[in-house]
Amino acid sequence: MRELYSCQQAIESCATSHTFAIAHLYKEEKAMDMHIHNCYEIYYSISGGKQFLIDNKFYAITPGDIFIINQYESHKITQLDKMVHERIVLSIYPDYPERLSTAKTNLDACFSHRPSGFSHRISLGKELQTRFLYYINKITAAEGYGQDVIEQSAFMELMLLINNAVHTSRQPQPASPIYNQQVDDILAYINQNITSPITIEQLSGAFYLSESYICRIFKAATGTTINKYISARRISIAKSLLSGGAGVMESYEKSGFSDYSSFFKAFTKAVGISPKKYAQCSVS
Repeated sequence: MRELYSCQQAIESCATSHTFAIAHLYKEEKAMDMHIHNCYEIYYSISGGKQFLIDNKFYAITPGDIFIINQYESHKITQLDKMVHERIVLSIYPDYPERLSTAKTNLDACFSHRPSGFSHRISLGKELQTRFLYYINKITAAEGYGQDVIEQSAFMELMLLINNAVHTSRQPQPASPIYNQQVDDILAYINQNITSPITIEQLSGAFYLSESYICRIFKAATGTTINKYISARRISIAKSLLSGGAGVMESYEKSGFSDYSSFFKAFTKAVGISPKKYAQCSVS
């Protein structure tokens, strides 16, 4: 399998092949804003640095950390420094691990069957880091006769490693201290009221802070704006509802958007297809 050098390339390759793709990033890409993929993501940090915001949880990033993100979770690397951040990112088509699973072994568990208090971050010890990189190298070095078999078998062993690491890790792992405790409270408030109308003026009144101050500290801590964060979280909810069989109008009404036009435009831009088309693809 060819090693890619862009997250976007990996996402597109995964969507085309309906399997998985690997990107090895050595230098800084332009950071995506708060976003959602139609694929699973496994993010392995080699050099550490920066900070991850996944839904409403902040995590520090240290060498050997793995982050496990499903297709409903909005996320962003916050830009708190200019460090070079080396990492390996696997983009996985959601049906692929399930197709490879057996009655006794669910390779999809770390994405779809999560215990209470689940942490997106798993810190691998030195031995597991070595094994993780061994499987990555085995996949990207495979060529010639039997290449597809080698790639698939190494991927299955990699997923066994990750699922075992999730199963044996102590839950929950606390998220790292965030930039500002006020932002933690604002995130909690937004997520508790995400299906209701939320304005910056409303947040200002709820926290007795000026609108400009709230916007400034939120952007400094998360790397994104309040409105973009709210939109991404609502799209996450809508995707989950549509995948679960809810109709387009029900998903719109339960995801918190103020009007259908805003919902349709935001969903289509973020996901790449309309809510109706997404629902049809999820059913099929």
